[in-house]
Amino acid sequence: MRFGMFVPQGWRMDLAGIDPADHWSTMHRVAADAEDGPWESIWVYDHFHTVPVPTEDATHEAWTLMAALAASTSRVRLGQMCTCMAYRNPAYLAKVAATVDVISGGRVEMGIGAGWYEHEWRAYGYGFPSAGERIAMLDEGVQIFRQAWTQGTATLAGKHYQVDGAIVRPLPLQRGGIPLWVAGGGERKTLRIAAQHAQYTNFDGTPEVFRRKSEILAEHCREVGTDFDAITRSANYNIIIAETEAAADAKLEWALQHYERYAPAGLARVTEQLQTALKGTPEQIAEVLGEHGRNGVAYAIGYFVDAAYDPSGYRLFAEQVIPALQAS
Repeated sequence: MRFGMFVPQGWRMDLAGIDPADHWSTMHRVAADAEDGPWESIWVYDHFHTVPVPTEDATHEAWTLMAALAASTSRVRLGQMCTCMAYRNPAYLAKVAATVDVISGGRVEMGIGAGWYEHEWRAYGYGFPSAGERIAMLDEGVQIFRQAWTQGTATLAGKHYQVDGAIVRPLPLQRGGIPLWVAGGGERKTLRIAAQHAQYTNFDGTPEVFRRKSEILAEHCREVGTDFDAITRSANYNIIIAETEAAADAKLEWALQHYERYAPAGLARVTEQLQTALKGTPEQIAEVLGEHGRNGVAYAIGYFVDAAYDPSGYRLFAEQVIPALQAS
């Protein structure tokens, strides 16, 4: 199993209470820890408004962070889970991503999806197209990416996007273009787009759901003539880890108090997420993730709610869980 981790950027209230002047140093400290450890990649979210509810707390912009992380790290790969196609013109986005790939020395991963957070869509003036329209925009945008990153130009007369000889230089440093992670588990359309274009997928890691999505992805691959086994399937995990079960319980209680303080209107929603997080000792979490690996999860991306405030959790995961799973 391969491992990535999210860098706190504010979207999940994970910089709340920290002076904005210290946000970048906090984010960079987590990224530097990942750079020094066994993590393969670091990730940010592409959102504008906080969750579980919109607040006036900061949410730092994903691709600005990608450029900053590209310049301030040298080893870890850099991704977003996931970029919303409709928030930026896809030819422009292809150019941004290629530029960041050059800055990073060829370390960018392109997580891409159709988008879902209606509040920020409407607030930023994007409207909120139907799910079908958003997925169609995703499909057209991915086609533009592929042309741009392999040919240096893109032309598409689509329903949603029209580009005519758009010159997209520089090319990414990575041969064949930036790896595509198609995020989402929509069974008829999103997984079909993944079958056609993705090197990676990212959907719900719950065993029953993951098996079903994997079976549907495999069927789409057969229909479009691509290799299911060549697609790496990933999942994201909220993780609360400590040396003892009691200490893990204390971390959960801290997280609940944190959200009660900074986002009380959304406490019920986030409580459910935290209660279903992977919680426990390194041995317990390694056992659960090992089962997920046997179920087909080849790449796990961890989110540690307390990363900006207490590095002990993700450091413990790096020191004990990752080596245990890589050894097995």
